[in-house]
Amino acid sequence: MSLGYLIKLKILWALNDVQKIYYPFVAAVGVPLNVVTIVILSRGKCGLSKCVTHYLVAMAAADLLVVIIDLILRQIPIVYRDQFLFLLHVRICNIHAILLYAATDCSVWFTVTFTFDRFVAICCQKLKLKYCTEQTATVVLGTVTVLSCLRNFFWYFLYTSEYWLSNSPWFCRVTIGVSRSLVWAIVELIHYILTPFIPFILILLLNALTVRHILVSSRARSRLRVRSSGESPSDPEMENRRKSMIVLFVISGNFILLWVLFMVCSILRRLDYLGYSVSLPTFVPEIGSMLQLLSCCTNTFIYAVTQRKFREELRNGVKYPLAMVVKLIR
Repeated sequence: MSLGYLIKLKILWALNDVQKIYYPFVAAVGVPLNVVTIVILSRGKCGLSKCVTHYLVAMAAADLLVVIIDLILRQIPIVYRDQFLFLLHVRICNIHAILLYAATDCSVWFTVTFTFDRFVAICCQKLKLKYCTEQTATVVLGTVTVLSCLRNFFWYFLYTSEYWLSNSPWFCRVTIGVSRSLVWAIVELIHYILTPFIPFILILLLNALTVRHILVSSRARSRLRVRSSGESPSDPEMENRRKSMIVLFVISGNFILLWVLFMVCSILRRLDYLGYSVSLPTFVPEIGSMLQLLSCCTNTFIYAVTQRKFREELRNGVKYPLAMVVKLIR
């Protein structure tokens, strides 16, 4: 046994010990954070348009489902598999797979649709009045949800109904004939290209176009204001665009940063089935999965940092139960 192999094995064992703390912690934090985010945004007191609020609430709801379906019902039983051996005899894994992949698709594509909405609002003023509305947001989000469920229904037939906790990738049992078939490799490769490879490309492209538009229009508005007033006073319109840009870029940048390793590992693993072997240490995909799941808990912090009114609502939400407790004590 080579020294390199021993090192990789020790890293994997250490990572497994970390996951026993990491996954329960992320689940314990992710559920209340997303619930609080949904409640605060739904109240409509954060100074955001109803259109933006719809997207952010949908993103938080999808993240909450991923935390429950993936972290609580999958990852935690994996790292504590000795205590969850009963799952070997549970016959609902293929249904679980549909729910898991559909929720993940919604989480990813809601981010894309929000990015596109902000692109239209900032760069396409004529289309903005028709597209950036509460009704359009509802239709778009509903369409994405339905398509995500329909697209992932085929897992019901590819996976068996039983869990498989004694071999990688620690999920639904798959027959050897299916797992080694070309059809399986192509289906999984397409799956990971659609989510999250294409969303990556779309988000990067839309953000690049948005930045370009903001920079060009900012220079033009500055020149016009200087010519008309002889000085460069504050511009409320550009200030609003700047705030929208900050929220957009932080959300999409956070998504890309936390998903990129998972995406690369997933695609490389599926290419291996097609004969294009790229060797990665086992712990690398595990780290990618850990980061990907962390993305379901970070948007609340982003809103708290970038949105003053969201911070105020969050502060009021914390103060209210404390005030009620003090009142009852007195």
